[in-house]
Amino acid sequence: MYYAVIMAGGSGTRLWPLSRRYYPKQALKLVGERTMFQYAVERIRPIFPPERIVVVTLAKHTPILMEQVPELPRENFILEPEGRGTAPAIGLAAIHLIKQDPDARMVILTADHFIKETKRFCEVLTAAEKVADGRLVTLGIKPSTPSTGFGYIHQGALAGEENGFPFYVVERFTEKPDLATARKMVDSGEYSWNSGMFVWQAKRILNEFKLQMPDFYAHLMEVKAALETPEYGNVIDRVWPQVRKETIDYGIMEGASDVIVIPVDICWTDIGSWGSLLDLLPEDANGNVFVGPHIEIDTKKTMVFGDKRLVAVMGVQDLVIVDTEDVVMVCSRSREQDVKALVELLKQTQQESLI
Repeated sequence: MYYAVIMAGGSGTRLWPLSRRYYPKQALKLVGERTMFQYAVERIRPIFPPERIVVVTLAKHTPILMEQVPELPRENFILEPEGRGTAPAIGLAAIHLIKQDPDARMVILTADHFIKETKRFCEVLTAAEKVADGRLVTLGIKPSTPSTGFGYIHQGALAGEENGFPFYVVERFTEKPDLATARKMVDSGEYSWNSGMFVWQAKRILNEFKLQMPDFYAHLMEVKAALETPEYGNVIDRVWPQVRKETIDYGIMEGASDVIVIPVDICWTDIGSWGSLLDLLPEDANGNVFVGPHIEIDTKKTMVFGDKRLVAVMGVQDLVIVDTEDVVMVCSRSREQDVKALVELLKQTQQESLI
C-alpha cells in the first residue's frame, strides 16, 4: 500500500524566537488558522486515510502534535531519540513500514511546507506512486525566481508521462548555487528546485542505504530486529546516538541511479525562515507585513510578528521584528537567514532556557 511519511522533528531555529525547542515551527500557526502540522495532514487526506499517515518526530514534540491531529493513531508516531538528519529519519520510517507491509510505497513529506494548490499536489502524489516502480522519484518545483536558497535538480531526457505529468531522468543534484549560476539554470528551463519530497518503495530505499550508507544500514538492521519486542526502546536508545547525521540528498540521492524527477507548479513554499513568510503573508502599500497589534509611522519593507503586546515602529526599513513573551528579536532583513546564529550564541552563553 501507499503511505505518507511526514517528517516533523525539526527545531526551526531560523524562526526563533517564535519556534522553540519544545514548541517547534511545525506546531505553530504561521499562515492562516491552522498549524503547519495540521496543514501537512489536511492536504493529503483525500488520498491518505489516518491509518496510512506516519509521523517521524521527537518524543518531546509528540504530545503537541497528537493533540493537534487527534485522529492519527498513536502507533503511527515513530519517535527518534534525537534528530540525526533526514536520511536516518527516512530509514527509521522505512523499517517500520516494511515490517507491516513488505511492498509498502512511501511518499516523504515535511511539516514545514506550505502548498496552495492542494488538489494538484494530490494528483501528482498519485501519479508519482505509479512512477516509483523500482525507481526513486523526487518532486521538483518549477522555479519562479533564480533563488540561491534552494538546491537544484537537472532534468535530462523525458522518461514518460503519468496522469498528465511528464517525468524526466535526473542528471544530477546541485547544491545552493550563486546568483549568476542560478540565473543560468532557470533560464535554461532544465532545472527544478529540490523540494525534499520523494516517492519510492520502502525496500528500494533500504537497499540504497545498504549500498551507500552501510554503517547506518547496519545500525538500522539492529533496530529493525528489535521491532515489536520489549527490547525495542533500549536498542534504539543505544544505537541512535551512534548514527552519523546525514541528509537524504547527500547520503543517497546524489549517488543513486535510476532517479526520476517530476517537475510541478503547486505554489509551494518552504517555510524555513522569516523571509519565506514574507512571500505568503499580505503586504501593505509600503511592503510591510504586520501580524499582531501594532502601530507604525514611516516604515517600509519591515515585518513585525507579535502577539499580545503592541509593537510600535517608526522611521525604520528592511527589518524583521519578532515579539514573544520573553524575547524581542530585531534583525536586518538581509540577515534573516542567519537567525540560527543567535540560537548558537544563546547556547554558548548558557541561556538555553530561551531556546
